[in-house]
Amino acid sequence: MQEIIRKLEEKRQAARIGSGQGRIDKQHAKGKLTARERIELFLDPGTFEEWDMFVEHRCTDFGMQDHKVPSDGVVTGYGTVSGRLVFVFSQDFTVFGGSLSMAHAEKICKVMDHAMKVGAPVIGLNDSGGARIQEGVESLAGYADVFQRNVLASGVVPQISMIMGPCAGGAVYSPSMTDFIFMVKDTSYMFVTGPDVVKTVIHEEVTAEELGGAMTHASKSGVADLAFENDVEVLLMLRRFVNFLPASNKDKPPVWPTDDPADRKIPSLDTLVPADPNKPYDMKELIYKIVDDNDFFELQADYAANIITGFDRMEGSTVGIVANQPMVLAGCLDIDSSKKAARFVRFCDAFNIPAVTLVDVPGFLPGTSQEYGGIIKHGAKLLYAYAEATVPKVTVITRKAYGGAYDVMSSKHLRGDVNLAWPTAEIAVMGPKGAVEIIFRQDLGDQEKIDQRTEEYREKFANPFVAGSRGFIDDVIMPHSTRKRICRSLAMLADKDLENPWRKHGNIPL
Repeated sequence: MQEIIRKLEEKRQAARIGSGQGRIDKQHAKGKLTARERIELFLDPGTFEEWDMFVEHRCTDFGMQDHKVPSDGVVTGYGTVSGRLVFVFSQDFTVFGGSLSMAHAEKICKVMDHAMKVGAPVIGLNDSGGARIQEGVESLAGYADVFQRNVLASGVVPQISMIMGPCAGGAVYSPSMTDFIFMVKDTSYMFVTGPDVVKTVIHEEVTAEELGGAMTHASKSGVADLAFENDVEVLLMLRRFVNFLPASNKDKPPVWPTDDPADRKIPSLDTLVPADPNKPYDMKELIYKIVDDNDFFELQADYAANIITGFDRMEGSTVGIVANQPMVLAGCLDIDSSKKAARFVRFCDAFNIPAVTLVDVPGFLPGTSQEYGGIIKHGAKLLYAYAEATVPKVTVITRKAYGGAYDVMSSKHLRGDVNLAWPTAEIAVMGPKGAVEIIFRQDLGDQEKIDQRTEEYREKFANPFVAGSRGFIDDVIMPHSTRKRICRSLAMLADKDLENPWRKHGNIPL
């Protein structure tokens, strides 16, 4: 028995050190943790249960039969975060560059299958050189097997990808189908074709960082939700983020204790909206003041900043926030902001997270670049997402809600459950000046008449009471009571039961 135990420990130790201490030291020299160090930092201490530690690749070509390392470049298993079950796989760049073999893919598929069976999030820590070239089509088949699991798990359990090293070629498509992507600055990148191929094919010189680095994807492409400074920061923030999410689509959002009273008044909100309708203000100030303990986890903060998305808690329970940002493009909806918000709303709907929408939107951004880029289809994505959603939906209009953008932003007409407005709300087809210049175009040469007509229009429509008289606004509330009214609305909607007509799936305007 002692000999068996000794051999077991030797095999375990061989798996832990991968391709040797030298490669581990190189990983550390790049400012990167190893696969197992990342798991240990992410999960609650002592909770990780590793699977398939002794799995090895089966390739016999190109001398690979003489190069076998236990675990085969990926560490898989399960553990807990704040006492809640999660499944995890962590690619090991010190073993074959983290490249994906068929055996490597099978390990990932196993944890994803179990996550769907028991209803728990899947966290992927990606650090891989791509497909295992020596295995040829088997490696490609392995990727496809993982892709299929990503699709099956979508909307069933939360999927989060942490890009903590290279992720190129076909490897990018698994993270792209997960719900959220976090990246590490300077040490991670994602692209379909690398800088060398770009240079060869289109004669454009670009670095890996410029082409697919963390900040590129967090601010320009929108592929990444957030970019962090290093491995330690991203894993600690991941722990915080997971605490906002339900375990699966069968669960309600987690509830955490809070001492923040639901009926807390916020007097400073009464003066948040400027008297000048063209003057911006920071919508984030409103968000931070109404949520529990000023705790808001913003997503895609550097991308399409004219709309804000993220998670917070109200009375301890997770809520999804979507809000126009008057500080950027006056809060107009455009292509990028519509896609960003639509995907977020659909995630909330898939996982039973109530959606709170804060509206100050003057309309859709005009211009040929928007029209040529397909704003009609992209704007419809957000409309579709809100219309399809069956979770509790609470909307507060703080100032402008003009034109089709009023409809799109979770209006009563898209089955909004509770729609509130501040006294400063303006709900109309368009702003007073533009409307008067169209309605009374015959008076355009008479400035006095135009000014008089503009004031008349403003008095009639630059307030929420016309919409209120039609029942499109449930109540006009004082800004200082916003938190209380949202919390009460969410409590009332806690047992909401609404189902869409049966269908295989809708056909969202992709």
